[in-house]
Amino acid sequence: MATTATTNGTNGVNCHKTPNAIAGPGPSTINGFHEPSQEELERELPVVYDGQVPLGELLSRVAQAIYAELQELAETLPNMSDTARKRTLADWVVKTKKQVVKLYAVVKWSRDADTVQKAMNITAFLMNQNQQFLDTTGSLTQAKDNLDPARLRNHDLLTSLDVLTTGSYRRLPSAINKIIIPPTPLTDDQVNEILADVEDRIRYRLRMSEIIPIEISRYVIERGRVRFTAPKLFETSLCLSGAKKEDGWFFVDVDFLFKVGGDKTGMQEFPRVPTGVMKRHIEEGVNAQLGMYVPLPPPAEGQVPPVRQPPRPQLPEGVVDAPLVRVFNFLQMMSMSYMLEILSYQARRMCTLGWGEYLNVAMTPDHKLLTISYWLRKSLPKPLPPPFKPVPLIGGRLTISIARTRAPAKLGGGPARSAKDRILAELQQRAKLNAARPSDEVESMHFQVKWEPTNDGVKRNFEKCALGVPVAPEDIAVAEGELAVDANDLDLEALLRKALYKHAKGILKTFHRQLRLQPVFAPPGEVVLVESDDNIALRIHLCASEVVLVAIDLRTGKLIMRDANDLTAAGRSTRVAHLMPRLREVPYHLVDVIPQLRIMTITDHVEQKANYLGLPTYRHRPFKSDQLSKFGNSVRDGLYVQLAKFQSHYLVIVIMDDEIRYALISVKIHTEIYPTMIMEDIGWLDVRRIHGDHLVVSQDDRMDPTRGLKRKRSMPDAAADVLQGRKINSINLETQVLRELYSYCCARVAYMKVEQQLKLRGILYTHVNPSEGSPVTPELMHLQSSLARSVPGLCVQSADILSGAPAAEAAMPNIRVIPLNWWSEKKAQVVTCVKLKYVQQPMGKRAGSSAVIRPSKRIIYDTEEAVVSFLSEDVDKCVDEFLEEWARVSKMVVIAREVGQMSKEKKWPDIRLLSFDLQTVEFAYAADYTVSITCTDQLSPSGGTYELRFSRAKYSGLEERFNPHEDSEPFLRSLLRQGRLASSLQMLVSLLRQTLPIVIELDEILKEASEKGHPLDTFPKAVGWYRLLYGDFRHALDFRLMKGRQIAVLDASHSVYGGDSLTSSFSLQNDPGSPSKRQAVGVSSLTGKAVQRNDTGHELMVLQAIPGFKEIVQTAVKEVGLATKSRGRFAAVDVGIICDISLVRPIIRSVHEKVLQRLQILGET
Repeated sequence: MATTATTNGTNGVNCHKTPNAIAGPGPSTINGFHEPSQEELERELPVVYDGQVPLGELLSRVAQAIYAELQELAETLPNMSDTARKRTLADWVVKTKKQVVKLYAVVKWSRDADTVQKAMNITAFLMNQNQQFLDTTGSLTQAKDNLDPARLRNHDLLTSLDVLTTGSYRRLPSAINKIIIPPTPLTDDQVNEILADVEDRIRYRLRMSEIIPIEISRYVIERGRVRFTAPKLFETSLCLSGAKKEDGWFFVDVDFLFKVGGDKTGMQEFPRVPTGVMKRHIEEGVNAQLGMYVPLPPPAEGQVPPVRQPPRPQLPEGVVDAPLVRVFNFLQMMSMSYMLEILSYQARRMCTLGWGEYLNVAMTPDHKLLTISYWLRKSLPKPLPPPFKPVPLIGGRLTISIARTRAPAKLGGGPARSAKDRILAELQQRAKLNAARPSDEVESMHFQVKWEPTNDGVKRNFEKCALGVPVAPEDIAVAEGELAVDANDLDLEALLRKALYKHAKGILKTFHRQLRLQPVFAPPGEVVLVESDDNIALRIHLCASEVVLVAIDLRTGKLIMRDANDLTAAGRSTRVAHLMPRLREVPYHLVDVIPQLRIMTITDHVEQKANYLGLPTYRHRPFKSDQLSKFGNSVRDGLYVQLAKFQSHYLVIVIMDDEIRYALISVKIHTEIYPTMIMEDIGWLDVRRIHGDHLVVSQDDRMDPTRGLKRKRSMPDAAADVLQGRKINSINLETQVLRELYSYCCARVAYMKVEQQLKLRGILYTHVNPSEGSPVTPELMHLQSSLARSVPGLCVQSADILSGAPAAEAAMPNIRVIPLNWWSEKKAQVVTCVKLKYVQQPMGKRAGSSAVIRPSKRIIYDTEEAVVSFLSEDVDKCVDEFLEEWARVSKMVVIAREVGQMSKEKKWPDIRLLSFDLQTVEFAYAADYTVSITCTDQLSPSGGTYELRFSRAKYSGLEERFNPHEDSEPFLRSLLRQGRLASSLQMLVSLLRQTLPIVIELDEILKEASEKGHPLDTFPKAVGWYRLLYGDFRHALDFRLMKGRQIAVLDASHSVYGGDSLTSSFSLQNDPGSPSKRQAVGVSSLTGKAVQRNDTGHELMVLQAIPGFKEIVQTAVKEVGLATKSRGRFAAVDVGIICDISLVRPIIRSVHEKVLQRLQILGET
């Protein structure tokens, strides 16, 4: 539809759209008006950010704050204890979590920031619109009120007549001409000329009539004014109001001459050149002083006289006005008050920067006195226990005041000036005033700094001294000018720190003197007052490299104690933190706390060394109260180091004020109500001799340092040297010294246990130096310690320790006993060294080729020195073990010696020693038949047991062969326990050689019977008694060794003790073959079963006589006699044959074959 136009619209045109018209985007026109879009409307709204913060900035600040706190924790946590570290981390996590949660809530709220911002903008728009309505209403009301009195004035007929008649006006006010018509400006030359005239007049007035204070007598006239300068106070410019004598001065400007030092934050509030209201205030004050006696000028012509004013002050007769003096006094006070205000502002700012709890700032209403009280303390919630007394709640005061000084009366009074300035002032007054006097006098003002520390150094009253420490007056005396306000460096903090530093230094000097009175801190360098930059502290040497610094915090006035080392262990901070609460309440108790800290530090230092070595330590043990007195009355602390190898012994490190002593104690536990310990023994150690390879151990429970020392000199001298040595080296305990002390204690306990065993046996012993005599064997070198050569050994006599022991004659007189492994983590051992009289070189496979052999774990033998070392694993049983091993070794040595001599003494060339290693002796007793002898259980009541192992010598290419004597071993072993070992051994060897033909022949018979399948068995019945048992178990032959190297071959059914049969011998209790003596004797070579002298079957089935045995014997005798042709003696008896050893084999063979043949015939029939 088309659009039609009319002329009735506001703008002359109204546009009407048909209903079918479609509204497009953007602004539109409705009824002739422009309709803005929503975006245009929003742009018209004012943007309001009142009370809002950008979210990004908030996030950034929170993140930076958390990161900064983490960095601070990373630097401070390593110096905290484990408990403080955990508590700090937990607090920080809780606080940070709260911040993050709040930040999270803010982020949630920020989602509606756009809506809130739009609402605030609309609110501001509505408020602006409302204000416009209010302003419009007010303007209309004001216009109405102003128009009401407005009236048209009456016509000026006179002026109109003048203009009509003369053509001009004559009654127009001259002020209109001055306002409307501008004056003619002056040229530069005119200005310079006027300024020159003014400067000449000023110069004339100053030189001829004006009284100028000497303090500002140096002035400069330039640019039509005079500039006075008061050093370190102000610089002001004045000008004359006219050239007449009565014309006065007026103020131009002023510049205060000061410089602010230190922190300049907020100093914009104190400009040097005043402006604005401050300048107007100063200008009014200065002009009032300049015009105090200047008469007021009369009102100008045509002006209405002012309201009546009070009369001006009049000068007395003979008094001349001195306006410059009044200006100087006024500006001097103004400048000094201004600087005092700056100092007061700096003091209050310090209170906001951490000094608030410990600083009090007060200024008088006239702003001439500033008082600063420092080191404020809060009252204690509860009174201190006696003998402690509370310290003053204030450390001192620093007062800064503006004071006036005058010259002494004998000098005429007046302002305080130097002699030169006083003469100049008098000359000026005489020249300019003659006999008159000035109306005002110069006031000499200056800053007076007064320091009043809380101290009663004369009466030594703790309750009236800062920190409770009386300071000597000379230590806090302040030189003139040392504490002063410097206008070129207004820094109250620096001024206050000077006083605090002086006060802290005086207190530390008092502590220094008090500590030096104690003997432990008396030597030079133990307590030193250290000053560096603006810090002062007491450097106190505790022990070794442990140094503590004690300072006073200048801000809080509290004592600070810290370790001087860069790397501080966690335990040290805890130790100091434990003492700090006590020092905060009673700081003067530092003199008592430092010795305690020293003892604690020494204890921790020693404990650290012990822990480094892996030693078990204890601070306290459950001793009874009377037991600790054994250490003496001067003991301050101690550390108990338990000996790992000896649980009932301790190395006690006794800490005293001026030394550390070391004791070895043995304890016993009592369990009455609760476990308690009792010291059974105590021995003091001499560190100098131990560390210097000389050891002395006292065996008394007294504190006598000379006990146990060798008396080579007079006792006072020796004691003095010992004590002096302790003072030099006792406090600094080195790890090596502690290791040697611990090792020495282990050695001492080991020696004590050995000595106790020797004492129980009544064996005398002496101490010897291990380095003397024979050296330690190479096998024992790995068991040595660096301290081993300094530990004395024990020497006993063989006649004492081997009394009653077998083969005691084989040992040399001196026997040495040395404990080992007391310096290592291994189990303690004891080695006993015995030198043999009879040197028999070891031989055989086990002997080896080395000069030192070790046949067993507990025995080491040096073949070159003939020294046998017996090693015992159990210190408590070392003597028993030595005697046992000695019994074994000594017997082996005797056996080896006897065997080596038999071939010559007994004419037995075939006897030879095959092997000898102190544990076993093996030798050949005939041809290749050998026997090996060992012994066990040598300390048993029965005398020990010997073990015999029979064999035959091995040859290359031949298999191992059987020795028939093996079956006789249970009977033969007992021979070595009968009488002396040498004679017993000869008896054994002789018996073996004599019975060898019997066992050889029986062994061959047994082999042949086994090959042919004949049931035979052979076994020994006793020493020198063998039996051949035939298969029916009813017939047997006995072969018995008789005196005179003869052998009896008998029918086993007959007894050699009488009677016709074996049944008649049952009552013979001493016969080895009697029933009461029967027991297992070996293993049958035929059946492989255990053979007894007469088992159950034999008891029920008694042996029967061999049929025709007499005939068999006769026949065998004849055959052997014909075969041997009288090479030996033999004879037939009723029940057998007796023959020489040389004929035993053919006789045994002949009798056996015939008996076997007879029994086979009877068995077949």
